Amino acid sequence: MPAARLVKIPDDLTFEEAAAAMLQGMTAHYLVNSSYKLQTGETALIHAAAGGVGNLLVQMAKKIGARVIATVGTDEKAQLAREAGADECIVYTREDFETQTKKLTEGKGVHVVYDGVGKATFDRDLEVLRQRGYLVLFGGSSGAVPPLDLIKLSQKGSLFVTRPTLLHYTATREELEWRARDVLGMIARGELKLRIHKTYPLSEAAQAHQDLEGRKTTGKLLLVP
Repeated sequence: MPAARLVKIPDDLTFEEAAAAMLQGMTAHYLVNSSYKLQTGETALIHAAAGGVGNLLVQMAKKIGARVIATVGTDEKAQLAREAGADECIVYTREDFETQTKKLTEGKGVHVVYDGVGKATFDRDLEVLRQRGYLVLFGGSSGAVPPLDLIKLSQKGSLFVTRPTLLHYTATREELEWRARDVLGMIARGELKLRIHKTYPLSEAAQAHQDLEGRKTTGKLLLVP
């Protein structure tokens, strides 16, 4: 690795904790601090809130002082989202998240949607945003979103849509160090809880992929050589 892309691990964190924190932790960090700078008192809808990024997103959003509406696939995952601090949980396998989000916001909608799901949620995301709300689409676990006619954004309330990636939010050494320092520091101080779902030997990498694709996981998977 180029030395300029490496960061120092705090003495009181293990390599496993750092490995689990870096990609997903810094993703959550740039989402709430930069892609859409979440403010105290605002309401955020976070999809897949029991997943690796989602769980950290919930925690960071609550640390900021925002209200969090989380979507999850099962009651077990709803419990994990609540433990992370989610104010309300919508189990999307039996409830329509658009209907429930509108009900929970009394029809006003949310300030921001953080969406790593993509195709299955995108159109309804636009329906639950308040005027001038932000849709931050940072992943596509359900597939790529369909083409969008930009006029639709004005019709839905002058909305904003962004498709960020971590690479562009750690483009400089200063920004990389800032995010890493914040994330690793929060973990070291106990302000941010990691969920390491399972550690696999490298020889079981195929099984790790199968577990991930089968939606059997609720946190970070680690491969250890």
